[in-house]
Amino acid sequence: MKQILAIAAGGAVGALLRYWASTAVYGLMGRDFPYGTLMVNVTGSLLMGLLYVLLVERLSLGVEWRAALLIGVLGAFTTFSAFSMETVALIEEGERAKALLNILLSVTLCIAATWIGLVAGRRL
Repeated sequence: MKQILAIAAGGAVGALLRYWASTAVYGLMGRDFPYGTLMVNVTGSLLMGLLYVLLVERLSLGVEWRAALLIGVLGAFTTFSAFSMETVALIEEGERAKALLNILLSVTLCIAATWIGLVAGRRL
């Protein structure tokens, strides 16, 4: 039960962080491309790689803390469902090139960011 509560609390924090971060990015860059979602997904991927190394491979942090941070915070912070909806919306609006760019950037940058996070965490 402690683990479930930890995930729920972390999820609330992650959802708020996602909202604030993506709103700030959209405020700076506009809404003609899903910049906010792309930014939180890449940032979340980088943090997932880094925190996985630190929390799972290096530190003996309790299972509740790992669950709260990795599943709760980062699970709610990253936005695959928003990515999917925004991509479909671009396709329906006839913006196929932007939809393809969003797919390519999201997949490539998020995988690269996760790898960079893992490498960085292992070098600490």
